[in-house]
Amino acid sequence: MPSRPSNFGRVTLVSGPESLLSDRAVATLLAELRKESPEAELARADAERLDPAAFAEMTSASLFATRRVAVVENLADLPAELHEPVLDVARSPLEDLALVLVHGGGQKGKGLLDKLKAAKVQVLDAPAVKAWELPQFVTAEARRLGAGIDPGAAQTLVDAVGHDLRSLASAVSQLVSDGEGGPIEEVQVRRYFGGRSEVTSFAVADAALAGRTGVAMEQLRWALATGVVPVLITSALASGLRGLGKLVTAGSGLREADLAREVGVPPWKLKSMRSQARGWDQGGLATALQAVALADAEVKGAADDAAFALERAVLTVARARRG
Repeated sequence: MPSRPSNFGRVTLVSGPESLLSDRAVATLLAELRKESPEAELARADAERLDPAAFAEMTSASLFATRRVAVVENLADLPAELHEPVLDVARSPLEDLALVLVHGGGQKGKGLLDKLKAAKVQVLDAPAVKAWELPQFVTAEARRLGAGIDPGAAQTLVDAVGHDLRSLASAVSQLVSDGEGGPIEEVQVRRYFGGRSEVTSFAVADAALAGRTGVAMEQLRWALATGVVPVLITSALASGLRGLGKLVTAGSGLREADLAREVGVPPWKLKSMRSQARGWDQGGLATALQAVALADAEVKGAADDAAFALERAVLTVARARRG
């Protein structure tokens, strides 16, 4: 059986608006690289913060390791002065370097993407998942975790949780971890996620992102009282903040459809997101994301009181918004 080709000596482009799929593609690739060369050094950087010297340093061999893995995220924001250095590596890959470039989809930076593809880099897609494909995603997610799920249960879960892939993945993980080994059935989904039509994790997140502290806290308490799984709330908060971050930093002059792809939401959601975004800046978003990351770790087992962790996170998010 022929050996699998090495990911060293090549450039990989991970491209597409679905951040969960993009993150997983990068994680899988890094795991393969670690397995192939455990001693390789890893360097990660945001494209916007790179300059020629920093890029040269992260892609060059060091005194301590002959092999190097370099991950450049948010490629759409790469400064123009770095386009040619990146393309040079793509056209003539370095034998002991694995360069991973992550682009969130959309039109920004498309010229660079086209040139990278012309250079025959390896491309891993992270496409947006259409609404009708979501039950299939749920089924595949359960299978990935070693479980099965009935078709009716998959659709019921989508109806209850919504269209955010991270929230759906968290919900499936919760059902699998609490299951008894057999296929997940509709009755189990309804037991965990039923009664959520009035208050969902996204209603809590929307109120917090809008700075409506009192409403957010009231909906959080009601959501927990009606059985909403805590991890869905942290997932919804994180998803909302990531979307706002993309909207705040998106280039001006984009068409609605292109902007929606850039942000990773359906076009109809942009109106409400613009209203939320008016009170946010980069500092506030960073503070809020840190609070949500802490709460997410706590509700997954690092803290005894999930409700307190969520209340603290919601308060921090709502107060991080200006005005």
